[in-house]
Amino acid sequence: MKKHPLRRFASSPSPAGGGRSQWPGGAGSTAALDGARAPDALSVEPRLAGDGVVWLLVLAELLTFGLLFVSFAFARWRQPDVFAQGQSALDLSTGAINTLLLVLASWAAVRAVRAFASDRGNAGANWLLVALAGAIGFLVVKSHEFADKVRSGFDWATDAFTLLYTLLTGFHFLHVVVGAIVFTLLWRKARAGAYGRVNHMGPASGAVFWHMVDLLWMVLFPLVYVIR
Repeated sequence: MKKHPLRRFASSPSPAGGGRSQWPGGAGSTAALDGARAPDALSVEPRLAGDGVVWLLVLAELLTFGLLFVSFAFARWRQPDVFAQGQSALDLSTGAINTLLLVLASWAAVRAVRAFASDRGNAGANWLLVALAGAIGFLVVKSHEFADKVRSGFDWATDAFTLLYTLLTGFHFLHVVVGAIVFTLLWRKARAGAYGRVNHMGPASGAVFWHMVDLLWMVLFPLVYVIR
């Protein structure tokens, strides 16, 4: 009796695979599909750098500074003469130098995280040292600015400008101090070999905090020093 053509095709063996089924739903086809899906199964979902708690802190600090920025802008709109007089006594050159120092520290922090992610611990430690130098440089320049104002008889709460200037620059100064301490602690641990490809959450979190400090200054400097 003559076989059905479709049944004859299903039962014929493959030249290279013995009796393996040639239907799309067969074992050979399933293995090929599994191999095609393997990269997707191993792929890592994108996520924010650093620890989630640090990001909550960053959001809280941005909200706090945002309120201060809005208060400064509103007060300047209400008292333009007072703010114009106060801003005229500010030194733009020191603000520009501090901007460069903060950007340098941010760049070095990113380089440090990338070095640790590539298992280059010594290079990461060196970049953390550069970031620390930028933070300390900012503190030195800013302390010199504060000292000059004290010697000139600057009253920190004479009017709305001096009060808000003190709050904004002083609060930001404290954040830079915290950033310098964080860089110091990270550098000490990095010198001991604590960070590498599988463990660089600490430097990443420190970099996130410092980027916040840098971002705040990028708003503070033009708002307080430049725009008049």
